[in-house]
Formats: sequence, structure tokens, C-alpha cells
Amino acid sequence: MRLTRLFLSAALLSAAIPMTPALAVPALQAHRAVYDLTLNKASDRSGITGISGRMVYEFNGSPCEGYTVKFRFVTQIVTSENTRLTDQQTTTFEDAEGKTFSFVTKSFVDQNLDKEVKGMATREPKGLKVNIDKPEKNTLELAATQFPTQHLVELIGKAEKGENFYQTNLFDGSEDANKVMTTTVVVGKRADADKADPEAPALAKLATDKYWPVDIAYFDDTDKSGEEVPEYRISFKLHENGITRDLVMDYGDFSMTGKLVNLSLFDQAKPCPASK
Repeated sequence: MRLTRLFLSAALLSAAIPMTPALAVPALQAHRAVYDLTLNKASDRSGITGISGRMVYEFNGSPCEGYTVKFRFVTQIVTSENTRLTDQQTTTFEDAEGKTFSFVTKSFVDQNLDKEVKGMATREPKGLKVNIDKPEKNTLELAATQFPTQHLVELIGKAEKGENFYQTNLFDGSEDANKVMTTTVVVGKRADADKADPEAPALAKLATDKYWPVDIAYFDDTDKSGEEVPEYRISFKLHENGITRDLVMDYGDFSMTGKLVNLSLFDQAKPCPASK
């Protein structure tokens, strides 16, 4: 599952323009967010009767130092035949200029290592070069794109301008790290906080902040079946500092929700030094 994309959706004003410390970007809040996961709905075809779990997302960095993300996604999936425990652990680093993106993901099934993907992607003038170290050394040439924090900055920028629909693309190193995904993004009108919001206790001092409702559909451009159906879609509430909550992750045959239950705000990085 490409759940990492939910949080790493960020942004550049243009995927073709590298992000530099001189470029104005939103003040993304360094933080650690914990979400409880539950099954929302499942079709008979999925065979799923229950899902529970927890997701932890930790974001640190600045426009001058780059951005580090640590992400862990643990679920217990119950079917009519068995119960399976999955544990995905991801660490990424995106450099300050948005030129390189390193990633490592370890996936465990029932506490046994099932897969490890490790590599680095570099934006080049004609596209994206991906050097994969694990599971096997390989080099891929993909279409020009942007990385997760760039994708998020773009999303916030367009939301602030009132742009409610746009299409862009993204590489985040998930699954086999061999695809650039096309995303269609719908941004709703900025809304006031609800005093009865069940996530308000976890938000604490941010509980009164406004947010944008966002829906993102992810398409695989390598799919030649001719069906323009998203692989999955994700909806959530987005705060102007980059924090996301009230998640719904829809994979067609089943969907799950992620509710914010704990939020720790870290000290913000110092401003970038003035260029000489």
C-alpha cells in the first residue's frame, strides 16, 4: 500500500523548478502525529472482516536543511481465513533544493521481514534517475516529477490561492520505487474548526485552526488497460502548517480511516541564513 503518500503530499510551484532556500515556502510544522486505524468498509470480494492498527508519522527539517520523514504503519488485517499483522517502516530524506530523495522501506509480515527497498532518486534536466540498492541493484530512468515535500508545498500554495482542482505527479519511493504516479487533487473551501470535533483533544492548541478538506486520487500511468480508474484515493483535512488528520484511505474493495489521537509539535528550525 502506498500510504506514505498521504503525508508526503507536498509541493513546488512547479515541478520543473527546483526548490531553493530563497523560494518562499509555507512554514511546515515539525511534528510527530499518531493515528488510530480502523476498517471503514469492505466488499465481499475483499474477504476482509476487520482492520485495526496504528500509524506514526514524524516530520522534521527546513527549507535550508532539507526534510526527513520517519513513518511507521502497523495493521492487523482479519479475513474469514486468517489474521495477518503487517508492519511498514519508512525513512526518507529530501534535500533542500528538491534535487535528491533518498528512501528506505522495510515491510514485515507477522514480524518477519518480507521486503526491503532502498535507493536514491535524482532530478535531472530530462527526467528522474533512480538508483536502487535493495532488493537488487538497478538504475531506472523515469519521467520528470517532484518529491513528497514539494508536492505538499504545492498543495498548500494552491489551497491558499483558492485553486480547487489541479493535476500533478509524484515520486515517493514506495512499493518497488519504479513509478511516477499522476495525482488529481480536489481542494474544498477552507472551513472553521468544529468544537465537537473528536480530534480536537489531540490537536490541543491547534484545535481552533481552520483547515481545507482535500481529496487526492492516484493513477498509475504505466497501466495500459485503458481504464482511467485510480489505484486508490485519500481524503483528509489539511492545516496550513502541513499537518493532516481525519484520514479516509480508499482502495476500491475496502477503505480505512485514520483518526488523530496524539500530536507532538517540535521546535521549528532556525530561519535559513541570508544569502550573500
